Amino acid sequence: MTSRRILLGLAAATLARPALAQAPWPSGPIRIIAPFPPGGSVDTITRLLQPHLSVDLGVPVVIENRPGASGAIGTAALARSPADGQTWAMVFDTHAVNPALIANPGFDTRRDVVPVMLVGTSPMLVTTHNSRPWRSLQDVVAAAKARPDTITYGSIGNGSLAHLTMSLMQKAGDFRVVHVPYRGGGPMSAAAAAGELDMPMATNAGLGGQVGVTLRPLAQTGARRSALFPDLPTVAESGIPGIDSLAWWAMIGRAGVPEAVLRRFHAALAKALAVTEVRARLSGPLGIDVVGSTPEAFGAFLDTQMATWAQVVRENNIRPD
Repeated sequence: MTSRRILLGLAAATLARPALAQAPWPSGPIRIIAPFPPGGSVDTITRLLQPHLSVDLGVPVVIENRPGASGAIGTAALARSPADGQTWAMVFDTHAVNPALIANPGFDTRRDVVPVMLVGTSPMLVTTHNSRPWRSLQDVVAAAKARPDTITYGSIGNGSLAHLTMSLMQKAGDFRVVHVPYRGGGPMSAAAAAGELDMPMATNAGLGGQVGVTLRPLAQTGARRSALFPDLPTVAESGIPGIDSLAWWAMIGRAGVPEAVLRRFHAALAKALAVTEVRARLSGPLGIDVVGSTPEAFGAFLDTQMATWAQVVRENNIRPD
């Protein structure tokens, strides 16, 4: 009798497994971690997608800002979450830099989180406040050479793409400026508006609509001119060769999330990006080129970015703080 009960129990457990594997998803509100403060580009893009994801998935989508350590604190929170597809994170280009910059971020980028989608890319803009005299990047370089280490430039933090790109620019252009790091795009954008910086450097999205209003654009960091700023020269066109640096935004998930759940969430993201108003907002005022990649294409892109910027971190001896 005891053996028969054990066999019946094992059979019941075996029959229950498919039901558990097919449990409905999502099972409740979905959390998207934005690992930067409110007001920055990561927060803005996530909130733009939020209502469309909620409608498509049929559950509330909650955005949780977890800033700090160039996005590593928020990503670590994702890595500690259950692998059930209820938690995701929108990351910035610092996601590719942090492994080379932070000794113990609390997660492994390749092992603990997985790529979902490269949402979009954008050149960064080298700008100056309207109160400053410079009309071109060449003007700033000439002034920096005449008075080294007196002109400031701002970024969203040590090890950010703007910081690394300006490090490359200083080497290639043989000039020196002073880095002023902020804890995210919101604080940096506020400082830029107040005229606290000589050269705020971020994407158009990160600068909060100030370009052409309180800020004068001097150059853009992509290899080609942005469609949003067709008359603005690239850094290379401004006399500093070899600069091709694009900011990017992407969605990641917890490693181990069921493949079917990842694909369903990816499909919801793709539908949100296909909404006319969303694409118009991203490509228009935010200046972002929508990509909407597959998880596999984003994974390959991320590998290249990690290798590229790790080399820049090493060669320039860059530290997180």
